[in-house]
Amino acid sequence: MAEAQPHYQNYIGGAWVDAADGRTSENRDPATGKVIGLFPHSGPADVDRAVAAARAALDGWRLTPAPKRGEILYRVGHLLTERKEAIARLMTREMGKVLVEARGDVQEGIDMAYYMAGEGRRLFGAVVPSELRDKAALGVREPLGVIACITPWNFPLAIPSWKTMAALIAGNTVVLKPATATPLSALKLVEVFADAGLPPGVLNLVCGTGSDVGMPLVQHPDVAGISFTGSNDVGRQVNVAAAQDLKRVTLELGGKNAIIVMDDADLELALDGILWSAFGTTGQRCTACSRLIVQRGIRATLEERLLARVAQLRLGHGLDPDTDVGPLINQAQRERVHGYMAVAQADGATIACGGAAATAGALAQGSFYQPTVLTGVRPTMRVAQEEIFGPVLSVIEVATLEEAIAVNNGTRYGLSSAIFTRDINAAQTAMRDLDTGIVYVNAGTIGAEIQLPFGGTRGTGNGHREAGMGALEFFTEWKAIYIDYSGRLQRAQIDC
Repeated sequence: MAEAQPHYQNYIGGAWVDAADGRTSENRDPATGKVIGLFPHSGPADVDRAVAAARAALDGWRLTPAPKRGEILYRVGHLLTERKEAIARLMTREMGKVLVEARGDVQEGIDMAYYMAGEGRRLFGAVVPSELRDKAALGVREPLGVIACITPWNFPLAIPSWKTMAALIAGNTVVLKPATATPLSALKLVEVFADAGLPPGVLNLVCGTGSDVGMPLVQHPDVAGISFTGSNDVGRQVNVAAAQDLKRVTLELGGKNAIIVMDDADLELALDGILWSAFGTTGQRCTACSRLIVQRGIRATLEERLLARVAQLRLGHGLDPDTDVGPLINQAQRERVHGYMAVAQADGATIACGGAAATAGALAQGSFYQPTVLTGVRPTMRVAQEEIFGPVLSVIEVATLEEAIAVNNGTRYGLSSAIFTRDINAAQTAMRDLDTGIVYVNAGTIGAEIQLPFGGTRGTGNGHREAGMGALEFFTEWKAIYIDYSGRLQRAQIDC
């Protein structure tokens, strides 16, 4: 007899429920192809039910004092700490990232819980002088209402944490739609919220596809704001749909990030940063380094050492402690990554290593791809312009710092960039001129901390930021309050 698969449910109004029509979808381990469980294949009826629950809970939650909301987030942080290892292991099976990275994903949720809990006592407003006698003027922050959080598969707990915790501490209620490839990690986060005492309806989980759940959420008349992380193409569709009802939208849409290595750089440090940024999470990070911009004098030496280091990377299941690089999220993504090899060669680049699926032995059942380095890449080639989202690194030679910065800025994305140099003047120039939302000096392009705003310029998003104080700017709106205790009518700009 076939082994029964675990069956998971949506979380709506404080109860675990099946999809309205009873449909389910399989979730598989990308390293082995084995089924992890069955999840609701939800639709518009489930969206309606979840939004109604969030709307019903809104007044009670927004009137809960923010420090009390923070106390629940502190409990969430504590429970996530207790469950960190168990959740990380589930995440590795679900998403494929190696265990040490999955632990880091959960740690981001822990960090965000404690950070946003503290903001419950710091939701600062403004008190300003009035131009009139016997009159007070102040501004306070108010929640938007019901927020739809639509999250990707590459950070299946961290990114839902960034969005939901900022929205909740500000007094909003939330409907969370996780990626179809990684619903279990988000479900475990919601379990933690429920166990921490979050009132029913304040946070709801609806599993399903973008067309069946995501877009109905975006277009729902009772949803006031949308926080979306995903591809540039889908983000544009979300933005257009939300604009019909003048909804507030934050978009984080990926990157084409670069590391610049100058002739004077510490080569071993640079190599460590390059390997971690290009091949960590199998290149499936919006902050992953996919372009290596190298000054001419050091290019040949760096290339030689890089290829030697890449050849030593070990592929395998993320739960194996010897694994350096796990699988891609699924076979479709592996085919997409491989398709860029023909594109690169047609444009004149050379596949210096990798360039093929990894299918030997135990890797045959999974979505593995060899870590790949492309050399002889020109800045205008497609592989240097388009987000591949896999373990593929393009090496681009430049002559000067000015040329390096121009190449770095010469894509439609502007998320993360880095420079390795011992020259303080070069570092300061790069910090000023690199047109990205995140800049690293003598470190790779990944590793953002939650206390600073996260996001980018140009095609990476629409100007809003996640994490840090920037998140609270998005999830609140200002209310200006004037208190006149003069006992007579005073007219601003007239009686002053």
